Amino acid sequence: MTIRVVVADDQGMVRSGFSVLLNAQPDIEVAGEATNGQEAIACATELGPDVILMDVRMPVLDGLQATRAISALPDPPKVLVLTTFDLDDYVYEALRAGASGFLLKDASARELAEAVRLVAAGDALLAPGVTRRLIAEFARLGAPRSPGRQQLDGLTERESEVLALVARGLSNAEIAGQLVVAEQTVKTHVSRILMKLGLRDRTQAVVLAYETGLVQPGG
Repeated sequence: MTIRVVVADDQGMVRSGFSVLLNAQPDIEVAGEATNGQEAIACATELGPDVILMDVRMPVLDGLQATRAISALPDPPKVLVLTTFDLDDYVYEALRAGASGFLLKDASARELAEAVRLVAAGDALLAPGVTRRLIAEFARLGAPRSPGRQQLDGLTERESEVLALVARGLSNAEIAGQLVVAEQTVKTHVSRILMKLGLRDRTQAVVLAYETGLVQPGG
């Protein structure tokens, strides 16, 4: 199944470079390009891509505003935010706006393609540096920020345990190893967690786990 991608960046060379790299993949097709956030929203609506590579700093409408608008669409595409800086101040807001992942612009062709595949499959893409930044931001803001743990009342004890491990950045395989269960069992738990909490993907689960205080920064 081909993953359809839109590349949104105001720099022509960046758009062309990413498009060439992605089109070279047998399972990825660049369906369109956008030069600003407004065009990215139009592409999301008209082209129905699976993933949008979204630059943060763009004219007319920036990537954060565009991500927020796209995430509010019915059955929205996943947004993979691109940045030049791994400690970009926009990391936290981009994830809260609905981004499914964060990727540095100097990523290799292999890393770029794998990031698109991961995000399209519904996995979170949080590089270690980005995760540290996210946790540091929660600590600075004094999480939790949302009403509290009541949102998690519908989860079983094991589901809460799995959510905490997801929030600490563990993969399904790593969680399975730690809990001594099959990886498919972990996938089932994660799916139920997302469904019960009304979340789109693992990234939203990470944010919610910190905001409700299930996981503490540095914990």
